Order: sequence, then structure tokens, then C-alpha cells
Amino acid sequence: MNRISVLAKQLAPLSVEDEINLEAVSTAAKTEEKSKDTLTVTDNRTGKSYTIPIKNHTINATALKQISFDNEGIMSYDPAFQNTAVVTSRITYIDGDKGILRYRGYPIEELAEKSTFLEVAFLLINGSLPSKSQLDVWNSNIMTHTYLHENLVSMMRTFRYDAHPMGMLISTISALGTFYPEANPALAGDGIFKNERIRNKQVYRIIGKLPTIAACAWRHRVGRPYNEPVAHLSYTENFLYMLDRLSGVPFKPNPVLARALEIMFILHADHELNCSTAAMRHISSSVADPYTAVAGAAGALYGPLHGGANEAVLHMLEEIGTVDNVAAFIEGVKGRKKKLMGFGHRIYKNYDPRAKIIRRTAYEVFEVLGQEPLIEVASKLEKAALEDEYFISRKLYPNVDFYSGLIYKAMGFPKDMFPVLFTIPRAVGWMAHWIEHQEDPETKIYRPRQVYLGSDERPYVPMEARGGDAAVRSQDYYSSGTAKRVHLHEKKKSK
Repeated sequence: MNRISVLAKQLAPLSVEDEINLEAVSTAAKTEEKSKDTLTVTDNRTGKSYTIPIKNHTINATALKQISFDNEGIMSYDPAFQNTAVVTSRITYIDGDKGILRYRGYPIEELAEKSTFLEVAFLLINGSLPSKSQLDVWNSNIMTHTYLHENLVSMMRTFRYDAHPMGMLISTISALGTFYPEANPALAGDGIFKNERIRNKQVYRIIGKLPTIAACAWRHRVGRPYNEPVAHLSYTENFLYMLDRLSGVPFKPNPVLARALEIMFILHADHELNCSTAAMRHISSSVADPYTAVAGAAGALYGPLHGGANEAVLHMLEEIGTVDNVAAFIEGVKGRKKKLMGFGHRIYKNYDPRAKIIRRTAYEVFEVLGQEPLIEVASKLEKAALEDEYFISRKLYPNVDFYSGLIYKAMGFPKDMFPVLFTIPRAVGWMAHWIEHQEDPETKIYRPRQVYLGSDERPYVPMEARGGDAAVRSQDYYSSGTAKRVHLHEKKKSK
């Protein structure tokens, strides 16, 4: 009977007091759990503590404003954005410690092995891999937008014979926007890109026309007439066709080289919020047209620290010369007398997954075109570095630039074409970020803050009271031979 009494008591409804106690415990547990997703900051200047919510492993920088002293809120100081997230994105995922790179969730290794470049372009821009019918329509839309207006072609012909192809490409992309005033928010209204049809048109134009612009820049450099695009070849085959076709000769690019270029394009299509992609988003935040934004992003990529890194690797390998000099070069790097290019990455602290794929692709290209002499130097250098504790402890592994320059060199591209070959695929990533930016409800014009360390207010001093020369930076500049002769003439006249 006692057991039944105990069971009955346990199964009886809770009293009001018990319910209140349980609710208090539940609320306390929720509060404790919620407090784990916050950051508590104590300002030692005032003794005050502040609680800042944590979301997606970040804190909102504007929350720091509440931490104030002398009516000035705290700002975070982060030169070069080394630990600052400025967007939320669903395009590319990188885990640098584990050497992982995924486009929209798909490992880069699988995409490079199984997909075409335009299929990957569809994935990056639209978020999912296409069906066959979707891909057919997508390919057709891109390839029917490869032609350039004759006025634009005429403009390209006015460049100097030795104009850098990247300079031609940037200028031509910028000029391209002038042909489409309906796609310029400054002319057609700042809300035009809320319309998906208008956005899509610019995507097709930019991805379609970039290889044509690049091929024209190349042909201009070598003094050959420009080739028009064709629709019956793939994206990379069409690019190689425009580069190499000679008048009157039936021509189809080598399939191994076309596939190698396809893989290179896939690997370079996007890489999260790098320098040029950040520039693309920054310019787009002012609601500039996408042609201006792409030209600006290409300008950022033109810099030797970004798009010119594989060229620097080639210079290094040429400087080493032979495998016999690798050991001495390694010692020079360890003694800080030489720079090791193509190793290490701000993001990757492991082997760059793209580098493994490119290494394999390099040997496939060499089988068709013959061995590139510098590959032996590169292989020896890679092996020596990966076995040396100096580089292992610093997590210096080959990156995507280490072998890409060798492939392009073997394919016959001069070094000044390397950033152009980088721009073509990376424009896909830029356009994916451009669309994501248009759809982001948190979108605002970018306006970073600064820490001002200049002079306080100073009284204006009239010219006659200023005394000697101001202590400023050097005003010297270099002069051409003609200018030097003119300066001599002016000097003589003034005597």
C-alpha cells in the first residue's frame, strides 16, 4: 500500500508552487545557455562591463560604440581586414587549417574533375548545380553574348602596339559599360538591379565577352588581326580559337589544352572575399554599374601581390636556374636573403587544395607540349621545402600560384598575360558576389572608419610669414630625355 501511495504522489498534478519553481529553473537554464553566446568586455578605464551578443562566431562592430570614454566610443582597428568580416555569404567556404575549399558546398576537387567551367559558373551564380536542360540554356546564353560591338573593337585597335594586355582589358571592360546605358543605375535609376532579368543580362554579357576582350588584347600585342568568336566550341575552346586561329586555316584547339584551361578556370573562379572580390563589393555598394565594378576589381587583381603572384614564382624559378642550386636557395630563404614565392597563404595553413590539382594538370600539359625545363626545379624546391622543419613549423605549403605559372608558360603565354588569364574566371566569382550583394538586406554603402593621428587645428599663416621651406616629403620625380632637354633650355633662359 505504501508503494501505491508513493506512485500516486509522483503521478499527481504539480502544485502551483512546484510549477513556479520548475519555470524558474527552466528560465535560469535558458538564461545561462543564452549568456554563453555573448562576450563580456570590461573597460579598465571606467570599470564598467558590457555584454555583446555573439552570432556566427562574430560580434557586431557597432556594438563596440557603447564602450565609451570621454564621449568617444571604441572602434576596432584592423589594417588589411585580417580579422574582420564585412558580409555574410553562401558562395565559397574555406577552412585554411584543413586545406578545404568548397563552392556552394561542393569540394573543389570534385568540381575540377567532373564539371565544366560554365557548369561551375552556373553553380556559383545560381547556388545549385544545373540540370542538363538548364546547363544547355545557360551555355547558349553565355556563348551568344561573346561578340563585341564594332566601336569597342575599333577602340581597342587604338592602343599602342606594346600596350599591356591587362591595361587593355581593364580599360575595355570599363568602356563596355558605356554601350549599355539601360544597365547604368546613374542613368536608369538606382533600383534597376532589383529586376532579375536586368541582372541576368549583365551576367551573360560580362562572362561571355571577357574571353573575347582578352583574346583581342593578345592578338593586338602580337600584331595579328582579331578573331571573332564562334558558338560551336566550348567556352575554353572558343577562347583558344580566338587566340590562335590563323586566317583561312581550319582550326580546333587541342582538347588536352582546352581541358587544362578549363580546370585552371574552375580553380580560379572564386576564393571568398579576397582583395579583388572585396573591391568588387566595395564599388558595387555605391550602386555603380557592374562594368565599372568589374574594371575596378580587375585593377585590384592587376597588382603583383594578387594576380601577379604566379609571375613572381616564375621569376624565382628562373633565378634558381637548375636543380643543383635549390639547396643554396633554400638556405638563402632561411637566412632571409631570398624570398620563397608560391608558398604560404594568408588563409591556408595547410596544402592549398588547388595546388594538388594544378600539379597533376601541369604534367598532363607537358605530355602534349613537352617538358617545361623549370618543372624539375619546381619539384625539387617543393620536395626540399616540405621536408625542412623551418618551412613545416611555419606551415608554408605550395599554393595555387606555384604551378599555375609553369602551365601558362608551357602553353605559350607570356608573363603579362597571366593576370588576364586570372581575370576571365574570377569575373564569375565577382558576379556571384555582385548578385549576393544586391539581394543582401544588410547592404549599405561601404564606409570604413579611420584613426586620425594628424595635427589639431592650426592657425593659417600668410605666405610672407611662413619663413623657410616646409618640411614635407620629397617632391622629386623622374623625367624623360625630352623633358631633360627642355629643362636645360628653361634653366639657360632663367640665367
